[in-house]
Amino acid sequence: MAREHLITLDAPLSDRLAAEFAKRVFFADESILGFRLVEGNAAVLVTATGAASADDLARKLRFLLHNDVLPQLVRAPKVIWRSPADRTPEPGTFERLRERGVVCPVGEGQVALGQPLLTIMDALDAVIREIVVAEFGGREFRYPTLIPTTALARCGYFTSFPQHAMFATRITGDIDVYRDFLDAVKNTGDVGAEILGRCGRVDYCLPPTMCYHTFNQFADRALPEGLSVATARGKSFRHEARYSHTLARLWDFTIREIVFFGARDEVLGQRERFLRRILALAESLEVSGRCEVANDPFFGSSDSGDRSSSQRLMELKYELGLRVDASESVAVGSFNFHERLFGEAFRIEGTPFTACAGFGLERFAFALLCQHGLDPDRWPGAVRRALNLEAAL
Repeated sequence: MAREHLITLDAPLSDRLAAEFAKRVFFADESILGFRLVEGNAAVLVTATGAASADDLARKLRFLLHNDVLPQLVRAPKVIWRSPADRTPEPGTFERLRERGVVCPVGEGQVALGQPLLTIMDALDAVIREIVVAEFGGREFRYPTLIPTTALARCGYFTSFPQHAMFATRITGDIDVYRDFLDAVKNTGDVGAEILGRCGRVDYCLPPTMCYHTFNQFADRALPEGLSVATARGKSFRHEARYSHTLARLWDFTIREIVFFGARDEVLGQRERFLRRILALAESLEVSGRCEVANDPFFGSSDSGDRSSSQRLMELKYELGLRVDASESVAVGSFNFHERLFGEAFRIEGTPFTACAGFGLERFAFALLCQHGLDPDRWPGAVRRALNLEAAL
């Protein structure tokens, strides 16, 4: 049975910090089923399973508040671009897509996709890939799904974003363990309850984005001659807890990612030029949105709040957000500068500076459907031409 708990937050939060706090509430405890900020953002009303202790929930939420949120900058994010288009999406786009059989939720954070969504995703990817390859000299790679946990560990992913990590494992290779597992599953019918205790080391995980594959590919050696831009498309995975909804925060999604290598000024220049090129693409797609300075969701470590603030002050991350309904926007792309972090962590010879840009294709395509309607045949001609849809559909 679910119960409600009113937890005070010591002081009212500004709208900016309230939004940052709201991004973390579900990660505080898996028993939390829902929440809303009340009393002028001075308290949070939490709905949780009956087994959850109000005192324990309060302790966890106040830790996240004081550790991750309150140290952050209070001021509103700096906006570097606003779309000249002004569209207000109609509500209920995801529900209408589901009624038509275009999308079908099949599990937590997992959605099966059909047409025309698939064609729109591929068209977006093709346009971005062509920009990267033809205009920036990018070299394309294709990676396995799994990535070694050692790769993410050496660059500090697990100590920065433990809330998003998803792992892959297997049953220990031993006939006695296999037989014991078979018997247990036959008796209980519950694979989940029986499997982890019979697994060995967790040497692989699901990649949270493609760039980690790229850095790991060139670890402990020099870059191939002439390579300064690498790109890949692939499946990425992030545990989004109960934040998952529509196509905005899937646990299993598709990313087109681009990595820039080189000297500091070269990499910053490439990121800026690519950012401007993508903003020009967004304008040609006649979408309503904005690009602003942002921060990653650092979580749980002693310096999480300070790292978020530093990232904003140094403008290390920009996000392109597009409207998906009257009150919500979703980040469809990000543009990041890493300094020497990955060059040094992966001991790439010459320790180059790096930057990356990534695009969530499901999100991007969903935003287009929300703003232009469910039938691409009826989209503005300029938008169809920008995506080469005449030939694709």
